[in-house]
Amino acid sequence: MGAQTAENTVGSTVNTVLGPVPARELGVVAVHEALLSVVPGAEHAFDITIDRAEIFEALAGKLRDFRSHGGGTIVDSTGMFHGRDVRLYEALSRSTGVHIVASTGQGPEELLGGYFLTPQTNPPTPWPAEKFADLFAKEITEGMVVPRVERRGAAGLVATAATRAGMTATDESLFRGAARAASATGVPVSIRYGNDAVHDLEIVLDEKLPADRVVVGGLDRKDAVATVAPLEVAGLGAYVAIDHVGTEDGVHVTDSERATLVAELIQAGHGDRILLSSGATGVAKGHEGNDVPYSHVLTAFVPLLKARGLSDEDVRRILVDNPRDLLSVR
Repeated sequence: MGAQTAENTVGSTVNTVLGPVPARELGVVAVHEALLSVVPGAEHAFDITIDRAEIFEALAGKLRDFRSHGGGTIVDSTGMFHGRDVRLYEALSRSTGVHIVASTGQGPEELLGGYFLTPQTNPPTPWPAEKFADLFAKEITEGMVVPRVERRGAAGLVATAATRAGMTATDESLFRGAARAASATGVPVSIRYGNDAVHDLEIVLDEKLPADRVVVGGLDRKDAVATVAPLEVAGLGAYVAIDHVGTEDGVHVTDSERATLVAELIQAGHGDRILLSSGATGVAKGHEGNDVPYSHVLTAFVPLLKARGLSDEDVRRILVDNPRDLLSVR
């Protein structure tokens, strides 16, 4: 499957908000989290306050907690337009010692700004994949946009999502554009599937992006587990993100069921394709955040894995080695 090993990632680097970092220095990685999450437009609402000093203190406390329990790197995989604040993330990383990998990307269609839905064509048509590819690639090669000001720091991955009811034509352009940007720049792609994980993964693979450069999120949703999508995704060579650890809401399986799923994937020979995260929201504005500690995987879920018979080596592979290989620029 072309996976990297500890030996051939020796010279690899990962794009963080403070610049390239040797991949071997990431430590334990939470691959799908949110730092500041703002519903587009909420920053203009009369009843919502966005105090950056207050936000900084709240996030710094959560990142220090993560680090105190053995965490090393947080991946903010919210993309371009949901509160991403590169300067804030730089300050947080310097202050807490936690590496922060930020992302470019957009989606699903319903959350795109009007400009990206109906570019200046008559009649309006979806943005083509190549325009999304160029937009995302520039955030990696030239730096992430600080609106109307400058570019700062290289994005470390391209994150995109499909409409829950099923991929739309615009979603497909987003996925294809994300895959092309990843191919051109060497960073990985993180996708959240709509209603068919394997179908949505195959759209990305159709762009000739190697499967081991793709992580499929949300595979601890009940519909995914019921259709054995995690095993199919791993079988195609992509990474399986079990990324709502700590959430028990009726949509996702329970932590106990997640631990069983991890054990089943390992037994099927896919231990090198598992990633864990909580999908936690550090600070949410304009919506209800997922208030799970970034440290939850380390404090509450790892003991469940050990109870399922996983070794320290298995746990290290899932929390350290797999995300290191995924995030290494190549």
